[in-house]
Amino acid sequence: MRLSVSLLLITLALCCYEANSSVCPALTTEFTGFLLASDVLFRLQIEKFNAPAEAVEAKMNVKRCVNELSAGKLLLIEEILGQVLAKCSAYDEANI
Repeated sequence: MRLSVSLLLITLALCCYEANSSVCPALTTEFTGFLLASDVLFRLQIEKFNAPAEAVEAKMNVKRCVNELSAGKLLLIEEILGQVLAKCSAYDEANI
């Protein structure tokens, strides 16, 4: 439960700030992959950012914890994330 709340708070902090920009599609894809993709696919997805190997391994360790959540909880988190991103995009479009 703590991990899902932390992920939601980080998403809110990154997406819903007062700026005139839309949510980066790469960020959206990365969050979705973090929740739903296999470890191999997610590793390939985040390696395109050329992060240090230690950072990639740390993210993969957290991903392994997320993998232990039930499918229902993962889909619920994904749904909430989609609502947050939709609100952020609507806010950005209204303030352009």
